[in-house]
Amino acid sequence: MKTFHRKNAWQLGDEWSDPFMWYAFAVEDMRKRPLTDRTSWRFLAGIHGFEVTRWVNTGSLGSNDDLPSDADQQRFWFQCQHQSWYFLPWHRGYVIAFEKIVRATVVKLGGPSDWALPYWNYSKAGQNAIPAEFDAKGWPPGRDINPLYSEWRFGPANDMRIVIPPGRINLNALTEPNFAGAANGGSPGFGGPETGFSHAGNVSGRLEDQPHNIVHVLIGGSHPHTRVDGWMTDPATAALDPIFWLHHANIDRLWQIWRQSAPAHVDPTAANWLNGPASAGGRRFSMPTADGGIWDYTPSQMTDYDALDYDYDDLTPPGSGAPPPPSGTSRLGDGRIDAGEEEAELMAVANETELVGANDASLQVTGREARTAVRLDTKTRAAVGARLEAARSDALAARDRVFLNLENVRGAKDGTVFDVYVGLAEDADPADHPDRRAGSVGLFGVRQASRGDGEQGGQGITFVLDITDIIDALHLVGGFDADRLAVRIVPANPVAPEDNITVERVSLFRQGG
Repeated sequence: MKTFHRKNAWQLGDEWSDPFMWYAFAVEDMRKRPLTDRTSWRFLAGIHGFEVTRWVNTGSLGSNDDLPSDADQQRFWFQCQHQSWYFLPWHRGYVIAFEKIVRATVVKLGGPSDWALPYWNYSKAGQNAIPAEFDAKGWPPGRDINPLYSEWRFGPANDMRIVIPPGRINLNALTEPNFAGAANGGSPGFGGPETGFSHAGNVSGRLEDQPHNIVHVLIGGSHPHTRVDGWMTDPATAALDPIFWLHHANIDRLWQIWRQSAPAHVDPTAANWLNGPASAGGRRFSMPTADGGIWDYTPSQMTDYDALDYDYDDLTPPGSGAPPPPSGTSRLGDGRIDAGEEEAELMAVANETELVGANDASLQVTGREARTAVRLDTKTRAAVGARLEAARSDALAARDRVFLNLENVRGAKDGTVFDVYVGLAEDADPADHPDRRAGSVGLFGVRQASRGDGEQGGQGITFVLDITDIIDALHLVGGFDADRLAVRIVPANPVAPEDNITVERVSLFRQGG
């Protein structure tokens, strides 16, 4: 029997139910602690990311603040794993450590010893608005400043209205068969491509891309006048916002749903994943404990959900209407998949990935729309079409998967969201063709990824969109038979020229089914 139960934030009862009330008291208390205190609100945020200019400009760092020691910064800070197969296990440990520190604070303040972090399931019908407790400036004790409120949330329309548009997020990642993927144009996998320690990389796993990255940007947005990005928009400030932790509890929940929704959905078995980057000479994963000590952990310690002392009130796969199988039925070592088999499969899939075509020049995204066209290789295009046609007539035939890549996206503005359309006629209105929308993209982390002196060396971020169904539909009506495939990028809000958003290449890849 588990001790701590993470519950849906929208189903806790009346506003300011005990979990939220005690969370607010704890946030208030932790914010009073000096930045050098490992259990302080800002120290924990710095573990995810830190940048002096951003923190000063958003009121998070003052002239009287002392920074943590060099040793503490090197051990704990700048640690979040992104564009990496470590994304999910690292963040699970991060949320566990945070929850324990908040719980200890709650107990110190006289609250319940079984306090657990709620999660925000923004994908559930009627629950896509931010919980009311985070949207009110005041709170029940009669105080003017609600610790859960942030003036650095601007929302999808940059009007401080925090409602996640259902059409811009999806849970398609839950259908991805493999945890790990490749960074060579095909599927990056559910959990991301194989990497070492990756504070910032190039290609996100499918769950990290959707809904993780885009929800960050949709919540944070940008100030309507100054155009300064909100806290959640930027990895350097995201964990300063109390809603960050409910978002990540939900991402953690989705990982568990994926693991339990099909017997073949298993985590990597490779030693360098199980033991983490420290086993190969990289940084270790380290978190503060509730008493200010040190907790080191590895991904393997994060994979045994049954051994972790928390659970979720709902692990039902979306749309299934039925609960998942018992959590012990799809674990590693259950006899379904031998150690190393998934890695072998990953390599085989990577070797089957083939370029179908690419556009001719880099693309600048400004204003309300940007257009380009992918020049297709005639022979490869015909092979893709033949395999799609064969799969329609023979249920056992392998169907190619087709991926649109927006490669090396760079820019100075994380608070950018755009929709991507494929195969539209020149005079078509994108709003009239939702069936041609490849997906929505949020540029979470693009500013840092574009810096030549950063960890990514200025390579930017690559987005991979599965457009198999669109290509199949186009092939049926002859729309995939031309030498060029139209691609249109439609920003949710107009992009200013000074944002300098560019896409180095737009490409199309096939991956063997």
